Amino acid sequence: MAGVADDSKKLKILCLHGYRQNGQTFRERTGAFRKIIKSRAELVFVTAPNRVPPLPGEEGDTPSDAASDTPNKADQMGWWFSREDDYYMAQDYTDCCKGYKESLDVVTQAFKEQGPFDGVLAFSQGAAFLSLICALREQNPKDTPYQFDFVILVAGFKSRQSPHQDLYTTKLSLPSLHVFGDTDKVIQKEMSEELLPCYSDKMILQHPGGHFIPASGPQKKVYIEFLDRMLERKKART
Repeated sequence: MAGVADDSKKLKILCLHGYRQNGQTFRERTGAFRKIIKSRAELVFVTAPNRVPPLPGEEGDTPSDAASDTPNKADQMGWWFSREDDYYMAQDYTDCCKGYKESLDVVTQAFKEQGPFDGVLAFSQGAAFLSLICALREQNPKDTPYQFDFVILVAGFKSRQSPHQDLYTTKLSLPSLHVFGDTDKVIQKEMSEELLPCYSDKMILQHPGGHFIPASGPQKKVYIEFLDRMLERKKART
């Protein structure tokens, strides 16, 4: 598979950014990863619809999910809020998921206008959102607009908003790669590990770093192994 170059033979992957990012900033921060997989996959980046208010004195690390991932406060977006005042924290248990339906609409539109997609890659809050989409897909596989065959979840976690909890009763059968860091202070590895039992066909890439997509030698091997497996599955279907 090392010689894959023809776009028709590549995987097409939709990419969902983290909280306080947008499609462009997420693309910029995946340069090393994109270089690793460029012969195997084409990545399509979309932006969440909910604008995140800047935090007072927002510089560097904050408790929010990926709060410092984008330097341009005007372009900070999120998939939903855990409070009505447009606030989100991954660790909060609340009844609010403001903006969630609007985000589903954005992803539905992306599938209609930019698909079909072979898989979906998502980071942090985007990965939590993707797991909810996977459950919706699993519950109604034939009629769902979310048609894809695998997922890559980086720093993923289970949403703690009460309206989402019923979706975690659905066992997810599609192949998944779960990437999380031992020293992630934004989404602790225990939060990512809580998501693992939801998936039955999974690979795990645990790395020593923090809140980012790792792209060094050991991780490269895992990405290639997983994507080559997905390419073989795609080839077998065509």
